[in-house]
Amino acid sequence: MAWKETHLTDKQMTVILAFMIGILASMAAYILHTLIHQIQAILTEGFEVTSFNWLYLVFPVIGIYLTSLFVRHIVRDNISHGITRILYAISRKRSRLKPHNCWSSVIASAITIGFGGSVGAEAPIVLTGSAIGSNLGQLFKMDNKTLMLLVGCGAAAAISGIFKAPIAGLVFTLEVLMVDLTMASLLPILVSTITANVFTWLLMGGNSLFSFHMDGAWQVERVPACVLLGLFCAFISLYFIRTMTFCEGIFAKMKNHPYGKLAVGGIMLSSLIFLFPALYGEGYSAINILLNGRTEADWDKLLNNSLFYGHSNLLVVYIALVLLTKVFATSCTNGAGGCGGTFAPSLFIGGFGGFLFARIWNMQQIGVYVPEKNFTLLGMAGVMAGVMHAPLTGIFLIAEITGGYALFVPLIIVSTVSVMVMSIFEPHSIYAMRLARQGKLITHHTDKAALTLMSMDSIIEKDYLSVAPDMPLGKLVNVLSRSQTVFIPVLDNGGRLLGSVDITKIRHIVFRTELYTKFTVSQLMVSLPAVLYTNEPMEEVMKKFEKCNAEYLPIVDINNKLTGFISRTRMYAMYRKMVADLSAE
Repeated sequence: MAWKETHLTDKQMTVILAFMIGILASMAAYILHTLIHQIQAILTEGFEVTSFNWLYLVFPVIGIYLTSLFVRHIVRDNISHGITRILYAISRKRSRLKPHNCWSSVIASAITIGFGGSVGAEAPIVLTGSAIGSNLGQLFKMDNKTLMLLVGCGAAAAISGIFKAPIAGLVFTLEVLMVDLTMASLLPILVSTITANVFTWLLMGGNSLFSFHMDGAWQVERVPACVLLGLFCAFISLYFIRTMTFCEGIFAKMKNHPYGKLAVGGIMLSSLIFLFPALYGEGYSAINILLNGRTEADWDKLLNNSLFYGHSNLLVVYIALVLLTKVFATSCTNGAGGCGGTFAPSLFIGGFGGFLFARIWNMQQIGVYVPEKNFTLLGMAGVMAGVMHAPLTGIFLIAEITGGYALFVPLIIVSTVSVMVMSIFEPHSIYAMRLARQGKLITHHTDKAALTLMSMDSIIEKDYLSVAPDMPLGKLVNVLSRSQTVFIPVLDNGGRLLGSVDITKIRHIVFRTELYTKFTVSQLMVSLPAVLYTNEPMEEVMKKFEKCNAEYLPIVDINNKLTGFISRTRMYAMYRKMVADLSAE
């Protein structure tokens, strides 16, 4: 630390840390993918493709149970909803993530997905990369603004490492994590994404996650089909988010019954995977079949290991059923105690949705022929953009991981239409909606970002003297002489707030000693224009101050017990400082 203070500026140190984050995040991504593939290879070796396998009913439940034991007894912390957890840390915890997040999600998600959990590895690895950035920043005593940037570097490096998509990593940080793009933030994020990309190539070779060869050049006559696909993707995204939220609500009601959750979620998940083996794990192998199929025999491989094997005439029905049930499989995996994200499921559903749209379009001869492989790719971008409210991430991620830059124009059309339509029904992404409802989501809007980063804990004042309602005026004057604040709350014996004493309204009697025994506090107190509640969003706090034009407002809990007060002067001073910090380059 002493050498750093002497020889390096903060900007230089930030770039060095970004480089280190890129290396560590790419290694974490490599370890996670290796663990998942090794576990899956061991468990599924020897499966017959021509018949169903009863072990599909067992493996997912075992994986979820082992994951829940690991989380409950070793991690002892909630590690679900990885990207939402990052957003919460940025907005409410000054970008501080716990040290165990650097490794716990890797192990937990490897067990869950390896045993067949129908979730993705991307959210856990993004949480891991962000935690690496946060903890490195804390280790080297970086300020809060730099910590936020390093968290973004970790997320970008994780996306770049797991997908070999550096540009997608950059725009993901801007669109999803809401890290502002400035010249000061651009260089470190680029350093981390490029570093992660290079090291991933060294560790895993140059093969992309998905292999794709475009089936015919894009034609302008296919614009109507692309627009309609974007609309279809928007409604798939809406179905995905609404169903996921509904299922999460059901499992949340069972939070005190872990074995009940395991039984309900495990049985549902195992049954779905038994019927539709394409739901096993991340499902990327199924997407590759859709992207690389040339004949009906190739696409019929999707029916392997299932009850549908040998019934190629039911391929469209199978794909439609898989599309509809994937969200339930993902919800059951996480709800039952597994660990994984919704990144891969959105790609999976998008790919199946794009293929289904193109197959029905061509079967019904609605318009010009559309290549089903190409529309599989476009569907992946459209649904991911709609679910995440991140059109640029969808466009660049799909283009980079498949080398499909020749489809750049239709990718833009489908992703843009999907996000525009989706925004009508859901204003926030699946990651941000939980925090947005609580007013805890940081955005690119500087004023709102400042209010989000502020918290009651940073401006609450607890140094005050209270009085009882039956206290005579003479004793009240004594309290006023000792008080360091103008806020004098009136509390009952249980600490509940009854009102306050306004010094300006009693000054005409405080010097008249003959009245000291004739008046009590209950006769002199006034009602408060408004009260604040614990953990109330700062935007609402600001609105209450503006509405009642008060100089101070008390904070109470649900039982109306006073916990402190907020001064208007202190609140605005903190707000101005936050805005200045966010606006500084």
